[in-house]
Amino acid sequence: MFPGPLGASLSGDALARGVWSLETKNIRDHGHGKHRAVDDTPAGGGPGMVLRCDVLAAALDASVASDDARPRLLMSPRGKPLTQARARELAAGPGAIIVCGRFEGVDERVIEARALEEISIGDYVLSGGEIAAMVLLDSCVRLLTGVMGKDESGAEESFEGGLLEYPHYTRPREWEGRQIPDALLSGDHARIARWRREEAQKLTRARRPDLLPKT
Repeated sequence: MFPGPLGASLSGDALARGVWSLETKNIRDHGHGKHRAVDDTPAGGGPGMVLRCDVLAAALDASVASDDARPRLLMSPRGKPLTQARARELAAGPGAIIVCGRFEGVDERVIEARALEEISIGDYVLSGGEIAAMVLLDSCVRLLTGVMGKDESGAEESFEGGLLEYPHYTRPREWEGRQIPDALLSGDHARIARWRREEAQKLTRARRPDLLPKT
């Protein structure tokens, strides 16, 4: 599955240039029996299968030194929501070890024993953690120096400063009776900045009031 979309466009170019790197490990290499089993039925009964703690721990231990400073992340719908602030923290750090769950979930004991930090990309369930890991990686990689054309490109976006991003416009000046707002054509930088701030606040209030400070 990897690098998948991370091998295209800006992230793919940066990967080819060595701005960032990606190494994948298959936990089935540490599976049991001739079929390399990595899962088993849930203790206590119920549907689905659960990733075994011994298999996942063996895969982690074979890949990661005990003194590795990188955070160990598990993509999970019950984890803390991924935020732009967390993406910035990870992008500024030494990298990350990302575990992609499958099936019904992961044995709780390996989460505790290997100090896995659970991270969610939203209130929904995917077939596995691979797509979620790609989302996490993309949110971090684009913030690395040398990935985007200008570092400022990442400074004025949704969730930076706690607001959704203001609306954007470009040519033509008029399209289907709709005009570019006068403030953006004024050449007055203070007026433009004020308009953008007001529009960002307006959009956030209408669409994501949860992002605004509680009063």
